Amino acid sequence: MNKIRSWPLAGLLIALGAQADGLVTPAIEGVVAGGTPIVLIKEGFKGTEGPIALPDGSVAFTEGQINQITRIAPDNSISPYLENSGGANGLAFNAAGELIAVQTTKPGIAVLAPAAKQRVLVDQYEGKPLNRPNDLVVDQRGGVYFTDPGARPEPGQPAPQTAVYYLPPKGALKRLATDVGRPNGIQLSPDEKTLYVANTFGDHILAYDIQNDGSVGRRRNFAKLDGVTQTETGVTSGADGLAVDAKGRLYVASAAGVQVFDSKGAALGTIPLPKAPQNLAFAGEGKKTLYIVGRGAAYKIAVLTPGFAGRVK
Repeated sequence: MNKIRSWPLAGLLIALGAQADGLVTPAIEGVVAGGTPIVLIKEGFKGTEGPIALPDGSVAFTEGQINQITRIAPDNSISPYLENSGGANGLAFNAAGELIAVQTTKPGIAVLAPAAKQRVLVDQYEGKPLNRPNDLVVDQRGGVYFTDPGARPEPGQPAPQTAVYYLPPKGALKRLATDVGRPNGIQLSPDEKTLYVANTFGDHILAYDIQNDGSVGRRRNFAKLDGVTQTETGVTSGADGLAVDAKGRLYVASAAGVQVFDSKGAALGTIPLPKAPQNLAFAGEGKKTLYIVGRGAAYKIAVLTPGFAGRVK
């Protein structure tokens, strides 16, 4: 059974944080001041995905390899937040304060906490099981957008059917797109008129106009990514988690680092990191800290513009 744990001082792992290999940020107007330290919180996590802000200003993220959600406090101390997560990957909260997760052990979208409200929201589409959902975002109506790239195929095996879905507050699951090579991170603009999707097997962040019923219009290329490489099967950008700030800027965890775009898709700059990031979220007091996780490491950076306050991420 899932259990949210408190974080007593006894046995708590303290990670005081240090500047990551002396790295500092470049100056990106409105985003970060030049020379801002990139603080390494800790390395050696067993999976680093799905960060979100918690109500107390700390941040939680998923360690899939140990089936746990982990908490980072504002003082950088580390403690378990929720155990037996069902292989949780992406995380979100709804308006009722319920913790919602993408689960990979039995692929689906589920409420993990509070314990009394645990339930599976969806695990199939038109009678067939979902492949392996990856990330999600909850809109103000309580609907859930999520990506399903499926598991990476074994050599010589066909690729799974990829998809982007919308689960409305009431009603059946809607499949929005099946033509994205590897849909990964997903995010909404602050006004919830635009849905962003990171395509790891592509050189652009994709965007869709959202309709009144939560469905979307035709996709368009929103922002051109740097750091794209050519492979035997096509291009890859490493585009993964997405976050938005209070000015509608889009932050992308990618092979190049954290790439930042304005609300029109213009590139503003890139924050380099020692390891390629997988996901990111604003948290801390006033959401003025950008937390970044990836390849077993967690970092934080003080920012000039806080994260969007209308959602946890």
